Amino acid sequence: MTPNISIPAGVLHENDGEVVGKIIPADVVKPSEHKLQLVWRNIIIFVYLHIVAVYGLYLMFTSAKILTSIFVIILAHFSGLGVTAGAHRLWAHRSYKANVPLRLILTVFNTLAFENSVIEWSRDHRVHHKFSETDADPHNAKRGFFFSHIGWLLCRKHPDVKIKGKGIDMSDLYEDPILVFQDRYYMILMPLTCFIFPTLAPMYLWNETFLNAFCVNIFRYIYTLNATWLVNSAAHIYGHKPYDRYINPSENLTVSLLALGEGWHNYHHTFPWDYKTSELGKYSVNFSAAFIDFFAKIGWAYDLKTVSEEMIRKRVERTGDGTHEVWGWGDKDQLKEDYEEAVIINKKS
Repeated sequence: MTPNISIPAGVLHENDGEVVGKIIPADVVKPSEHKLQLVWRNIIIFVYLHIVAVYGLYLMFTSAKILTSIFVIILAHFSGLGVTAGAHRLWAHRSYKANVPLRLILTVFNTLAFENSVIEWSRDHRVHHKFSETDADPHNAKRGFFFSHIGWLLCRKHPDVKIKGKGIDMSDLYEDPILVFQDRYYMILMPLTCFIFPTLAPMYLWNETFLNAFCVNIFRYIYTLNATWLVNSAAHIYGHKPYDRYINPSENLTVSLLALGEGWHNYHHTFPWDYKTSELGKYSVNFSAAFIDFFAKIGWAYDLKTVSEEMIRKRVERTGDGTHEVWGWGDKDQLKEDYEEAVIINKKS
């Protein structure tokens, strides 16, 4: 039986109403018996790309020049930021605003990532949040790890994904001429940015071989893809749920390290308008937050939205699974030695 998805399962932006869990959803919402229609072209392409990527990783340690390896590592971070700080936090959730130069940079980075145009990526992601873990979710984790990781790209979309996708408001993104240009000319811009430039640059700048340059860049591309996919799969299956125990998304440190801070997923699905996508926003496990904060300091990023400690506390007490750590000064679980050894600066007498 198809789950009832007539009511949105989540929020997208700071002005969306919070989903109050007065009626707790079923612990397990089984997907419908919809028969998957395989897309063999995609299967063959992804198998080929993963084989080349493994060979590219081998070449990085055996024959590729060190400059080539450094180059693709830098590009991997750029492309990752195009997804995390760009398509995800800036455009899909509108968790902050950016001026034209920063929007241009993030659009180029996003094109380098080749995960579809910002408009298409954001539409699927908004559908994912509004109807998470239902048949309308493009990468429904209830269908298992493989499906939510890559399987959803190897088959036709469930009809509900298309139906609900048409109801998602995308007018804000179509008002951005930069995104409209990228979407319109994506099949020209993407090959140039994602494959041709990263392959030719090492060949002409430091005489790298075509085989090394091509295969190592494919490894860069596939690594970024899998890091993004882990947010859809591992971070929806494995980890704690300190903010909302009634949803699938979980807090996953490993995914945060690989995906530039996107693994704090229980928090993110509870408060999707927070630009940090996490409560603490530690730069060591949230490089995307550091990127946004840097550009905020120079005035290129602004109107950064976050969540108050009081709002977090109320939500944790109401729906958390009990794994949330100490809030801060005065928490009932704060250790006695923390009180005694704390340094208080500019203390009022």
